[in-house]
Amino acid sequence: MPQSNESATVPADSHSPPGPKSPKPTFLSNLGADLPASLVVFLVALPLSLGIAAASGAPVMAGLIAAAVGGIVAGSLGGSPLQVSGPAAGLTVVVAGLVDEFGWQVTCAITAAAGVVQLLMGVSRLGRAALAVSPVVVKAMLAGIGITIILQQLHVLLGGQAAGSAIENLTALPAAITNVELHSALLGLAVVAILLTWKFLPAAVRKIPGPLAAVVAVTALSVAVAPSVERISFSGSIFDAIALPSLPDGNWRAAAMAVITVALIASIESLLSAVAVDKMGGSRTNLNRELVGQGSANVVSGMLGGLPVTGVIVRSATNVEAGAKSRTSAMLHGVWVLVFSALFAGLIQLIPLSVLAGLLLVIGAKLIKVADIRTSLRTGDLLVYSVTLVCVVALNLLEGVIIGLALAALCVLWRVLRAQIQAHAPSAEALPWRVTIAGSCSFFALPRLNRVLHSVPERRDVVVELNADYLDHAFREALVAWQKQQRNTGASVVLEEHGTTAFSDAEDNTPQRQDPREFPLPPRTSWLPSGDGSTLDDDDDGRLPLRSILLGIDKYHRRHADKVRPLVQDLTEGQNPDTLFVACVDSRVNPNLITSSGPGDLLTLRNIGNVVCNDGSDASIDSALSFAVKGLSVDSIVICGHSNCGAMKAVIADAEGAAPDMGAGFDTWLEHARPSYASLMAEHPVALAAAAEGYSRLDQLSMVNVALQLRKLEDHPVTGPALASGQVQATGLFYDICTARVVLVTPVGIEQLDPGMAVRA
Repeated sequence: MPQSNESATVPADSHSPPGPKSPKPTFLSNLGADLPASLVVFLVALPLSLGIAAASGAPVMAGLIAAAVGGIVAGSLGGSPLQVSGPAAGLTVVVAGLVDEFGWQVTCAITAAAGVVQLLMGVSRLGRAALAVSPVVVKAMLAGIGITIILQQLHVLLGGQAAGSAIENLTALPAAITNVELHSALLGLAVVAILLTWKFLPAAVRKIPGPLAAVVAVTALSVAVAPSVERISFSGSIFDAIALPSLPDGNWRAAAMAVITVALIASIESLLSAVAVDKMGGSRTNLNRELVGQGSANVVSGMLGGLPVTGVIVRSATNVEAGAKSRTSAMLHGVWVLVFSALFAGLIQLIPLSVLAGLLLVIGAKLIKVADIRTSLRTGDLLVYSVTLVCVVALNLLEGVIIGLALAALCVLWRVLRAQIQAHAPSAEALPWRVTIAGSCSFFALPRLNRVLHSVPERRDVVVELNADYLDHAFREALVAWQKQQRNTGASVVLEEHGTTAFSDAEDNTPQRQDPREFPLPPRTSWLPSGDGSTLDDDDDGRLPLRSILLGIDKYHRRHADKVRPLVQDLTEGQNPDTLFVACVDSRVNPNLITSSGPGDLLTLRNIGNVVCNDGSDASIDSALSFAVKGLSVDSIVICGHSNCGAMKAVIADAEGAAPDMGAGFDTWLEHARPSYASLMAEHPVALAAAAEGYSRLDQLSMVNVALQLRKLEDHPVTGPALASGQVQATGLFYDICTARVVLVTPVGIEQLDPGMAVRA
């Protein structure tokens, strides 16, 4: 069929009239939405940045430096317009370990070097490659970080000092509880209580960010009732906190590994956050540019004495929910952090350490998600999740992630190499055994294959269901050899292929087809019942079509009935279809297939030539129309013709004097379609449109016939009033068998249905 020569550069919305292009958004055009959003994000970022810095063992101002740089640099250069960057809880454990091992200034150098690595990754267009990490490992990593933060900050909340590792913090926890500093603990628990109950407060109150409200309220309370608790301390402003990085004195190998660790974790966290923001805000991130923006921010932050910068999902989600429209919001939030840190640094020193500890406890708990555990259990990844989490907590972040990735890769390899092979004993002695084989079938599975196959008794009929996505020569040889052995005992072995491979006999290369009519006939088929209660034998040539149907039913019961059952359970007591589908009886036309419909969706009326009667000459058609419109209240009626229609061939042959004699009944039936031939000869608009598209004369007649049947529906005493009132809609379709495409037929023409038309409509 000829293809249209229209250009592929048609606008996406073809219904929109041509006009001038919309002006490109400017800074001022979005400022009305971005300014208030930036203030909300600033209020959320301020306490989080202070808490993360404290938990990392870094100078408190390092968190504010990273927040300002992340907002201004990553916000302006990154590829995600709505993502907000800054110090993140995901790197807290890593940074704390680096500070203990190398000191703060060397950690700053590592941060800057990690930024350079990110820049190179972005320039090399490796943004999407950084996402090639098993999600279950990332989720377990975040949960492990959450547990580590909780164990660390519990000591701070109780008025003590955190140890260097999670295991040490866990073992020292009983002593910390025994020696609790009461005021410190109460202040921290007050923050936790406020944050947990904040979502239950009225909406007007919740406009204030919960972390900010908790920190401010409990800090004010501490000044009044507990002036002696330990608080944040530093000297000077944010500009005084700027510290140039320094190179390590030695141990360059460990420093290089730290650079790679920070770069990879920061990149993965930023890109995953950007993808999540895209789903929330409808934006589309340029992942390579985002890496360039994050790398630039880390270079600047490290050079100025700030923490590592990543995209942060909490601040980004707040930005989207606050109504931000562009990257201006993220940039302005960085400006507000810088201004506050320069002018109001003294207020920060009023915050007790236990208050930040309470804030971090809640942040750490949010990293542990029960939904992730349930997902890993459902997908079979619970082992990977558990091992990664335990290793992150017990060892360190890098080793835990590497072990998790290695285990995830081994699990994938195991699933690929391990085919699922099972033998199913029949419920009755006369029925065959079933052997089901699924997955990748390679020589690795030969021991299991032989064990399962030899568990089937000799002289028993067998159906082998092969659903493989890969089948190598060794596996094929073993299966064929067993098949011959089983047949030599007098049993039948039927091979059914349902997968994507092409199974063939290793000796004569004879394919085993999925169609049961093309299966090699087994020596005996006593397990297939005939219509009269006897059995079907190979020499019963007249019964082979019935045997084919029974083979299909048997396959349906074994493979599909349990999947269909949930779809039809609600239809047990009645049906509620929305469409009456009038189609030809031709076996090549499958209404449910071409409309992607399921059980109960279509009320199907099939007759020769898909015709409609409006003169009362056929009670079966009239009763079907009445039942559909009046009994079931369908919303639409579809008339569907098809290409190379035998009924239309008979109409042409009848009109041209060469019709075969098929009896008076057939001749009477064709009276309903003969007017279509007259319309074809009178150059019906549908015929002209079909001819212009390159359809044959026979197919033109089929389309004209559909158009005339639509007209009959308008004149029918049942469907006519329903169509006129809008209760029912009528549609004409033409199924082109050679291309497997469906064409829309209207009373005056035809229209090609492209894949996106229904979505646009």
